[in-house]
Amino acid sequence: MINVSHLTKKYKNTYANDNISFIVDSGEIAVLAGSNGAGKSTAIKCIAGLLRYDGEIEICGFKNKSLEAKRITGYIPELPAPFDLLTVWEHMEFIARAYLLEDWQNDAEKLMERFQLIDKKNKLGKELSKGMQQKVSICCALLIKPKVVLFDEPFVGLDPHAIKELKAMILELKKQDASIIISTHMLESVSELWDKVLIMMEGRIEAERTRETVEKNGEDLMELFFNITEKVSQ
Repeated sequence: MINVSHLTKKYKNTYANDNISFIVDSGEIAVLAGSNGAGKSTAIKCIAGLLRYDGEIEICGFKNKSLEAKRITGYIPELPAPFDLLTVWEHMEFIARAYLLEDWQNDAEKLMERFQLIDKKNKLGKELSKGMQQKVSICCALLIKPKVVLFDEPFVGLDPHAIKELKAMILELKKQDASIIISTHMLESVSELWDKVLIMMEGRIEAERTRETVEKNGEDLMELFFNITEKVSQ
């Protein structure tokens, strides 16, 4: 479970996140949706424990910056940043050693096979395309078998096969009771995945809907999104 309470992040006189609160239950996929600059990535980074902020964030009952929380949290940033001089396989080994994983090699190979990285096993980080770097970032995050996964614009730069595979993995994580947040400004890319959508505008959550509510009320999610993000009165 992810519990975000009164999250506020301010840069000088600008609120990137303005007192936002929400919960993502186990086995739930929540989408942070909004235009560029809405505050989605900032919220993801705060939850991942990468930024200072005001408010409270808990991961499965632990403070998000605690060692207990970090051990069960996988984070895939919008811009992958592999180590230039580590090979793809060495990235996996680095994560395994950092998280004290045992018998991780088979899991690593299975992840790499699914993302067609086996033939890139000995390629250095600096030799990889952006799409390949993104695949390595995803594999590293999922190797630890996280209970919470934070995806920031995960489909950008991926080829169709990788997109299909990642969507399948996200649904598998859901079945394993992981709590998942996906940040995106392209709702169509997650149309078959989401359980809850949080529409952000200027650092605030302007609307929150569950799939059940949307379907029951006959709402059009895309219309709702554009009414909010384009500041059109409903």
